[in-house]
Amino acid sequence: KRQIGQLQPFELVVTILIADLVAIPMQDRGFALINGVIPVLTLMIAQISISYLALKSKKLRSIICGKPTIMVENGKIKWESFRENLYNLDDLQEQLRTKGFFDLRDVEFALLETNGSLSVLPKADRRPLTPADMKIDPGYEGLSLPLILDGEIQEENLAKAALAKEWLAGELAKFGITDLSRVIIASLDTKGRLLYQVKPEPGGNGGCAGGAGGS
Repeated sequence: KRQIGQLQPFELVVTILIADLVAIPMQDRGFALINGVIPVLTLMIAQISISYLALKSKKLRSIICGKPTIMVENGKIKWESFRENLYNLDDLQEQLRTKGFFDLRDVEFALLETNGSLSVLPKADRRPLTPADMKIDPGYEGLSLPLILDGEIQEENLAKAALAKEWLAGELAKFGITDLSRVIIASLDTKGRLLYQVKPEPGGNGGCAGGAGGS
C-alpha cells in the first residue's frame, strides 16, 4: 500500500527487479512463462523473509534499512551528516519548503528518515498555537463515519452507528433529497452531525452540500 517514496532501498530494488523479470516473458515469446514466474516468486519470498527478520532484529533492521540521521540539531546544520548521506543544502531547503518552512531559523531539529523523507521539529516560538497552549478543552473529535459513498449505502457503518436506512433516508429527505443514488457522500461525525454532498442535476452547474443535526 506504500508509494515508491515510502519504500526502503532494498524494497525498491526488489520492486524494480520484479518489474524487469515480469517484462521478459512478455517481450520474448520464446521465453517460457514459468521461467519468469519462478524468479519472481523467489524474490518475493526473499523480500518477505528479509522483512520478517528485520522486524525481529533491530541490528539487522539498521543494516538493511539504515538509521534516521540528524541534519539540523539545535538550529544548526550538521555538515558531517550531509557528507555521509551525499546530501546538499538544496536538498534540505527543498524538503523544508514542502513541510512549510521557508526559513532555516524556524527549525530546531530536522531528521533525514530512512526512506528519504525529512521530519522537522520547529522551534518552540514558531510552532502553531494549540488548544492545550491556551488551556482549552476542545472535546473529543474522532473520525467521521461514511454512511453513503458514491450513491451506495454503507450498511456496515450504519450498523456501527446503530442507525437504520429509514433514518438516513428521512434525514436526507428533510433537505429534499429522495434519490440516494445522487448522494456523492454522506457522513456522520462524532457530534451527530450529518454532512452530505449531492451530484448536480442533469444540465445543472453543481451539486449541493450541507449538514444538519448535532448536539
